[in-house]
Parts: sequence; structure tokens; C-alpha cells
Amino acid sequence: MTDSNRPQLRRSLGFWALAIYGIGDILGAGIYALVGKVAGIAGSASWLSFAIALSVAALTAVTYAELGGRFPKSAGESFFAEQAFRSKGLALVVGWVVLCSGVLSLATVSVAFGGYMTGLVPELPVPVTVVGILLLLAAINFRGMRESSATNIVATMIELTGLLIVIVAGALFLGREDASSIAQTIEAGRETDWTSIARGSALAFFAFIGFEDMVNVAEEVKDPERNLPRGILTALVVTGFVYLLVVIVSTSVLSPTILADSEAPLLSVVQQSEARVSDRVFTLIALFAVANTGLLNFIMGSRLLYGMSRQGLLPSWLGEVHEGRRTPHWAILTVLVVALTLALSGSLTYLAGSTSLLLLLVFFTLNVSLMTIKRRDGPPKRTFCAPPAVPVLGAVTCLGLMPFVPAASLLTAAVIVALGLGLVWRRKRSSS
Repeated sequence: MTDSNRPQLRRSLGFWALAIYGIGDILGAGIYALVGKVAGIAGSASWLSFAIALSVAALTAVTYAELGGRFPKSAGESFFAEQAFRSKGLALVVGWVVLCSGVLSLATVSVAFGGYMTGLVPELPVPVTVVGILLLLAAINFRGMRESSATNIVATMIELTGLLIVIVAGALFLGREDASSIAQTIEAGRETDWTSIARGSALAFFAFIGFEDMVNVAEEVKDPERNLPRGILTALVVTGFVYLLVVIVSTSVLSPTILADSEAPLLSVVQQSEARVSDRVFTLIALFAVANTGLLNFIMGSRLLYGMSRQGLLPSWLGEVHEGRRTPHWAILTVLVVALTLALSGSLTYLAGSTSLLLLLVFFTLNVSLMTIKRRDGPPKRTFCAPPAVPVLGAVTCLGLMPFVPAASLLTAAVIVALGLGLVWRRKRSSS
């Protein structure tokens, strides 16, 4: 069956649906867990760590906005690298690294979901919950992007509501108790050493991951040349603004030490503010946040497998589309099996920290890719054009954050990249 005769993905995402998809992916589980950990590193200057991480992410997001408009294809990152360097081998490695980061994140959040669920149903074993949530997410994914998008919109509104509760409750508390602590928090950046702030930024960067997933649903976006760049930038601006408010309020209401010691830092902020929100309600909001992150990682992973298959980088059966549901069913099943295996292995704790490093490597490559494309092909004719300095600054800032990623992540990243190179070697050997 030729590509022209094979079923194609349905274009069902408009601008707002795409923007909400991105907001939901970025918000996700990260902010609910990372505020305390960053506070333990950067103290009251955590807001500055988040601001630096946002700046690094924003530069690369602008790069993605132009690349996504130039080449609105699923398997975005691998396709971009191939277009820049004319190398299927590099495209395979880039796609492999992105895929591993997404599937690892999916497995990690499924385990986190199991942990949160024990707070509601203590007698329910975590492995049972992990299997259940992954099967549910696979079923939603298989139903199609329209159904997945609708589910994402609902979950995004719920998790955004949770963050707004933190902001409003914390602000009201500070208004009653000590509004000057906000100014003290903002001034704290002058008193914190920059090494701690940079280490906090490397960790906070994980909270902004998600905008890159948006290019992997490009073939399901209406008018992608116009809507993809706008959607990416809108998603990052909205989430960045919300994050900074959450961090400033949180570190003003509670000391960094208390935040760092809390397993549920945002819940601790709400409890300290004496807001009339029960622990159960906030736990449910956290469950929605984690599950929504898992759904979006699932969508990204399956669409990336589909796109790489259509490029000829992976077996052709991964690019098959179900005739009834018009979704990549074999790719969805493959991601499900791998995520289940990883989630049930019990060895994901140290791997979760590798996600930031893997994506910083990818972002560096993509910024260099845009530099190469701009120099060779000139500015795009019909879509968004990033200023020439943006990919240069994006590449430099990504490199700048890498040394501050936890050392344990380096080994994991090295193994994953080595496996990607092994796939390239195997592909060349089989073709010869």
C-alpha cells in the first residue's frame, strides 16, 4: 500500500486545542513536585532559577516554532535534524533520544500516579494502579486525537485550577500576615550564590518540558504552518507566567527548608494559608495532573514512532494507521509494552533525572539544525521566522545548563545515546 493510499491522520486540532494541549503537557506533574526540590537547592531565590529555566526553554521554543512551521510533520525532531544535516543516522539518534525521554517520563509518572493513589486507597498495590492507568491511557490514545484532546482540555483546566488555588490562597494569606515577604523573596536572588541558582535552574528546566511534544502532532493540526508556531509560544508564555507566580507565592508563604522537606509542597502551601480546600481535593487535582502528563507523553511517543516509521527509520508496521479509528495502533501498543516494562521494573528513580539532560542534548542539536537551515535555505516564506540570534543563544544556554544536571543522569544519557548509535550501525549494516 503506497503512502497516498494508506489512511492518514485526521486534522482535528485548531489553535486553541493545540495551545491547551501544550499548556497541559508543560504544566503536568513537574510543578507539583519540583517547587520543593528547587527550593532545597536555590532557597528563596527559586523564582530566579525558574526564570532562568524559562528563558532557556523560551529560546528553544522559538526555534521549535520556526522549525514546526517550516516542516509540519510528525516525528518533528528527527525530521528537523534530517532536513538540516541530510543524515538519516543523526535523525534516528535524535528521534530515539526523544522517544526514550518520553517513554521514561510516561513510566515515571505512572509510578507517581500509583503513589498518589495509595493516599486515597491505601490497600491498592502500586503495580496494579500502574498497569491500570497505562491501559486506560492507551485506550484513550487509541480512540483518537479528538477524544484525547477533549480529555486533555478537561484535565488541563483541573490542574490549572489547582495552581490558581495555590496563587490566590497564598496571596490572600500574605495579605493578612506579611505582604513584605514577597519583596524579600524577590530580593533573595542577590544573596544566593549563582552556582545554587544554576543547579536549581537545571532541575526547574524539567518543569518546562512539554512544548517540544507539540511538533509531534503536527499532522493532526489544522493549518499547521500558522497554528503550530502560535500554539507553542502561547503555551510557554501562559505556563511560564503561572509558574513564576506559584514559586514566588510558595517561597513567601513557607521557608525553603519546609518546602524542601514536604512530599507535597503545594499542598503544604495551601494548608499554611488556611484555605478551605481539603487534602483529598488537592490529591485528586495532583492525580489529574500526573495522569494528564502521562496521556500527553503517550500521545507523543506513539506519534513519534509513527512518524519515524513513515520516514523509513523504523519498521514500516509502526507506521500503520487503524482504518476505523485513524490512529497509529501498533505504535500505541509498542509504547504501552515498553512503558509497562519500565514502570514495573522498579529502577526508574535515577532514570527520571535523565530526562532533562536528554532533552537538553536534543534542544542543542535542534538549535544548531535551525542555524544550518537558515544559512542554507534563507528565511521561511509563509510562516514564522525566528531572529538569527535565537538559535545561537538557544544552543549556548542549553550547553550552559548541562553541567548542572545531577551527575547520575550522565551515565543514563550516555547509555541511551550509545543505543541510538547502535541502531544506526545496525541499520547501515542491514542496508549494505
